[in-house]
Amino acid sequence: MALFEVSARASLGTVEAWRRLTDWPSHADLVPLTTVRVATPTPSDVGTVFVARTQVGPVGFDDPMEITEWAPPAVDGDAGFCRLEKRGSVMTGWAELTVTPEPGGGSVAIWREDIHVWKLPGLFDRPTVFSSKLLFGRVLRHLVRPEG
Repeated sequence: MALFEVSARASLGTVEAWRRLTDWPSHADLVPLTTVRVATPTPSDVGTVFVARTQVGPVGFDDPMEITEWAPPAVDGDAGFCRLEKRGSVMTGWAELTVTPEPGGGSVAIWREDIHVWKLPGLFDRPTVFSSKLLFGRVLRHLVRPEG
């Protein structure tokens, strides 16, 4: 598996940063060739399932994820935490999303993930970490930017 972590500072409070970070369909706006649909009723909570579908022409795969831990910030200044388990046949692993307050205002969003791509040998872990940090770092920064 390939473990990586990216973070982004935001001028947003923890509640707004959390709302943007956990707006699952909005992730598709930032991940090329991917759509996201929530497969369970909203709002998000433990048991919520959403599916990221990556497709080029007729070739694609689903990346279903289930929320297994859910602790949103109740008010600005509270931290938020979410754990996702990847339940697909191509992508497995987990992701943890955290939003914490910054002293003096704003927040820090952290995306930590351990990902395994089906039949990809461990030799590819380093390139997977590198590309994942680039992609999800960009996603995270865009989701929590003030004009987002």
